[in-house]
Amino acid sequence: MPASLFDRRLLVVTGKGGVGKTTVATALGVVAARRGKRVIVAEVGRAADVPAALREHPTAENVGDAPSRDDGFAERMLLDELPGSLWHASVSPEAALREYLRDQLPLGPLAELLRSDRLFAGLTAATPGLRELLAMGKLWELAQPTRRTPGAAPYDLCIVDAPASGHAITLLRAPGQFAATAKVGPVARQGTTIAETIADPTTTAAVIVSAPAQLAVTEALGLVPQLRSAADLTTGLGVVNGVTPPRFSADDRDRLAAFATVGVDALGGGAADAVTIALAEADRAAADAAHANRFARRLDAPVAVLPRVPGRGVGRAGIEILADGLTDALEQPAGTHADGGADDRADGRTDDRADGNPNDPAGGPTAGPANGAAR
Repeated sequence: MPASLFDRRLLVVTGKGGVGKTTVATALGVVAARRGKRVIVAEVGRAADVPAALREHPTAENVGDAPSRDDGFAERMLLDELPGSLWHASVSPEAALREYLRDQLPLGPLAELLRSDRLFAGLTAATPGLRELLAMGKLWELAQPTRRTPGAAPYDLCIVDAPASGHAITLLRAPGQFAATAKVGPVARQGTTIAETIADPTTTAAVIVSAPAQLAVTEALGLVPQLRSAADLTTGLGVVNGVTPPRFSADDRDRLAAFATVGVDALGGGAADAVTIALAEADRAAADAAHANRFARRLDAPVAVLPRVPGRGVGRAGIEILADGLTDALEQPAGTHADGGADDRADGRTDDRADGNPNDPAGGPTAGPANGAAR
C-alpha cells in the first residue's frame, strides 16, 4: 500500500477540526509533485488556506484572491519549479451547480434563472445532501484522466482538503445516497459512478490526520470504520501532526526529573527555571511519541509523525520539512512510523489535549512556545 499511495487519483485528507489537515494536504501535494506528478489540492468551500500554508506569515490580506463567483472554477498554479507542479482550487457547491447547468442547458433566460443564487438556496433547502453531492461531483471531475470541463488539462492526482470528520462523512456518503434514492436517471448514474470511484481502493484512499493527544488519536482511529461504512473508503495513510521533537534522550529525561526533585534549589532561580522548562519539554515529547506509537500500532496503514513547526506560519520551508517526513513514512510498513527516533516512554501518563491546533492557522489553544500558528 505505501508504494501505491500516489498511484491513486484521489486522496481525501480528513480528521477532526484543528489537527492541521490543510498543512498535511499541502505537504502531500509537494511530495507528489517532487515525484513528477501534476497535482491539485482542492478545498471544499470558498477557502484559500492552501496558498496561505505556503507563506511564512499568512494574513487576511495575502491568503490569496477570493474564489471566483463566475460559472467556472479558478485552478491556480502554486508551485512549478518541482519535477511536477502543484495547483489549487476552491470547490463550492454553488459554482458546481452553475458549471453543471452550463454544460447541460442551452443559453437563455431559463438557464440564467436556474443558475441564480436564489434558486440554488431553494434547491439545497428542499434537497438535503445536494450541496455535498455537487461538491463531491466536482472533486470527482478533478480526478478524472479526461476532464469534463472544456479545455481543462487533467491532473495525475487530486488531493481533497476535506472538512472536519463529521462533515467529511456526509460529503463522501452523498453520491451513494442519491444513487440509491433516485434509482434511475442521470442523478442515479452520476451518483453511482462517483460512489464506485470512492470505493475503489486502487483509485481513492483516505489520509487520516490526528493531533498527538489521547482523545484525538481515539477519534482518528474511530474514523476508519466510519469511512468504510459511509463510502467503503480505504485508509491509505495516517498522520500525527504537530509532534514535539525529542531534544532529550530517555536517560537525559530521567536525570532532569531526578535533579528537579532533589537538586533544583542549589542552582538558583535562572538555572532552576531552565531545568523545569527542559523537563516539561522532555515530558511533552515523550507523551507525544507515546500517542503516535499508539496510533501506529492500531492503524492498519503506514503512519507519518510530523514535527511541530514553530512560528506564526508554516511557510514553504516548513511544508518542505513536513513533506520530508511524509516521504520517510511512505517507506515504512504498516504498524510502524518514521519519527526521527522519538522516545515513546511517557511514564504511564497521557496527554489529553485534543483540541489544540498544531501547525494550523484557524485558532485554538496552544501548548508551549513551539506551537506553530499556521497550518
